[in-house]
Amino acid sequence: MLQPERLSFMLQYAFAYVKTETGLEKHVMRYPQIFATKAIEQKLNEGVRKGIIWHTQGSGKTALTYYNVKFLTHYFRERNIVPKFYFIVDRLDLLIQAGREFKSRGLIVHKINSRDEFVRDIKTTTALHNASGKPEITVVNIQKFKEDAEVVQRNDYQLNIQRVYFLDEVHRSYNPKGSFLANLNESDTKAIKIGLTGTPLLGTDYNSKALFGDYIHKYYYNASIADGYTLRLIREEIETSYHLKLKQALEEIDILQGQADRKLVYAHPKFVEPLLDYIVNDFQKGRTVMNDNTIGGMVICDSSEQAEKLKEIFDEKYAVPQMPELAMAAEPELTYHIRQKETGKVQSAALILHDAGTKDDREILIEDFKAGKIDLLFVYNMLLTGFDAPRLKKLYVTRVIRAHNLLQALTRVNRTYKNFKYGYVVDFADIQREFDQTNRDYFRELQGELGSEMQHYSKLFKPKDEIDQDIRQIKDTLFHYNTTNAEVFSQQISQINDKKIMLELTKALNTARDLYNLIRLWGHYDMLEKLDFRKITILAREANNRLALINTKEALERNVDTTNLLNVALEDVIFAFTKVKEEEMIIADQLKSTLQKTREMLGGNFDQHDPVFISLREELERLFRKKNLSEVSREDMEANIRELEKIYDKARELERKNQLLKAKYDNDAKYARLHKRLMEKDPLTDSESKLFEALQGLKKEIDDHILQNANILENESFVEKMILRLVINQLKNRFNLPLDAERSQAINHLIVKEYLNEYYGRVA
Repeated sequence: MLQPERLSFMLQYAFAYVKTETGLEKHVMRYPQIFATKAIEQKLNEGVRKGIIWHTQGSGKTALTYYNVKFLTHYFRERNIVPKFYFIVDRLDLLIQAGREFKSRGLIVHKINSRDEFVRDIKTTTALHNASGKPEITVVNIQKFKEDAEVVQRNDYQLNIQRVYFLDEVHRSYNPKGSFLANLNESDTKAIKIGLTGTPLLGTDYNSKALFGDYIHKYYYNASIADGYTLRLIREEIETSYHLKLKQALEEIDILQGQADRKLVYAHPKFVEPLLDYIVNDFQKGRTVMNDNTIGGMVICDSSEQAEKLKEIFDEKYAVPQMPELAMAAEPELTYHIRQKETGKVQSAALILHDAGTKDDREILIEDFKAGKIDLLFVYNMLLTGFDAPRLKKLYVTRVIRAHNLLQALTRVNRTYKNFKYGYVVDFADIQREFDQTNRDYFRELQGELGSEMQHYSKLFKPKDEIDQDIRQIKDTLFHYNTTNAEVFSQQISQINDKKIMLELTKALNTARDLYNLIRLWGHYDMLEKLDFRKITILAREANNRLALINTKEALERNVDTTNLLNVALEDVIFAFTKVKEEEMIIADQLKSTLQKTREMLGGNFDQHDPVFISLREELERLFRKKNLSEVSREDMEANIRELEKIYDKARELERKNQLLKAKYDNDAKYARLHKRLMEKDPLTDSESKLFEALQGLKKEIDDHILQNANILENESFVEKMILRLVINQLKNRFNLPLDAERSQAINHLIVKEYLNEYYGRVA
């Protein structure tokens, strides 16, 4: 840190003065933010214009953007370039949150409120909107890039302006086949694009690296936990039991028809009430056990219907009416409510759904939860990503969440808070299998085992000949329809009632729309002449509407009201929820880091012929041969970590002893190794101190001879004779060690080999 260049960097860019509710705070860049900033600088110096910052949730990606506005402003000004900074989000609540974060750090925040405003902003060739000259950033929603490819075509590009896009949460809403991403790319083809994520997409169709470039810098969970920025997670497993077999009961009345019925069951009062009772009782116990009544909880519901029913029953059974503060003194009952709050009783909850209340209502509820005024949140899809509330320490998961979305959801409870060591996940949905798979996926990514880039991203980087073939197939499918007049086309498809025909038609039109965006995204502009893509977009809309109408008609014809039948099926079913076990959720990087440090400890050993070293290396190899470390379950990972830790501890102890012995011989590894060989199996003497004295004298004699003539080592036969004579004189004649001719030759061979290896730079 005290290197002049690094210290200068920190003094210039590493401090932020943040306005908070309690006053002004001085923040300093965390080391991952420093290294990420330096990595961005290196990539820019290499001519790389896009890439991903993979930093775990809670590591301060918005703050990283702020620091880079400062740093990159200076970086480009040195090159006579004026930067314009954009922070791109995909949700309105994140836009508001980001704007608030930047303002609190002193940035001027320019918000884009309409698509036309964004077009004007992109065309503007000046960098700043404010008159003060203070650094600023434009915060914009990705949806403002919708259906406009002409932004830059009409823009007079200025060579002294450099646009820098920071794209928040690049694991979401950046479909390579969609128009948003293509328009973002075309808004300024020379813009620098820096993606920010804690959970990059690892699939083939939607892969973050394929869209936004290689990782610029990585900072994963295990390092964040070790640094104290985030917490470990504890999973509490729950078993749902009921007196009657629900599946059998449903099958008997022939209503088990899939998702719709499952949703009804899990939102039914017979199921929801005991579920709520368990959650409330568990949460209250948690406050008691943790000795903290300020913590909050969140319930990720199976459906919006279940969330609504949970809130409804909560209000009936547990909610305490909120009364004005002025009435407290006059109302003795209020004193009871205050005591109830102090004892950790749950008495308030909020429902956060996209269609429950207004946006302003939801904002107030969210802020009240963060402030500790609300105990529980009932959610479905909202607040699973980007929601930062340090007091949230218990997460109740009632449905399986997939892949990167699962990690996003779980890390809502990993923020540091007071003296907490863990965030708690109460698992009603058996998420373990999905968590294991997600763990394995990210572990493989961390190991860099993606293989051939083109192989993995072939579906994105579709070659021109395949695009040409797709266009030909689309033309064949549309041949019988009027594709030049949308009104006539609409009349033609209105006569289609066959769902199969309509599916084929909509598939062709939707594929054409996707191809349009891919052609623009990868710059194959000459192919835009082969099909009227703008007209195709209108036709696709008409076709999708017709298909939706056919689906609706089909649903109405087949619709059976199963609600009453469901009530009959559930009449005698009594649900109960019981806790099964508690375990720490392993984060895959822990295995990787343990493996790495074990390898490094063994690899750094200067005596790799030591029997103990050989045994440890073979133990490590057996562990690798036993199974593919990147394909194991959480239980296997935990077992592997324990085995690796044992190997590491033994290797570290061996290294400690090696270094002590090496220090005895003035840090000469040759004689430390020789000392060990002469004490193994049939030792030359029982006294290590006597052997040390003898070898120390021998070392002085040999080194003196070599110092007088450094080239002596080039004559191997002469060296062997000289050292043999010194071995006999020092070890046998002077120290009376039991040497015969055979043993003298063996020791001589060891010493000569050590000196020659050192001279020629060979590994011992």
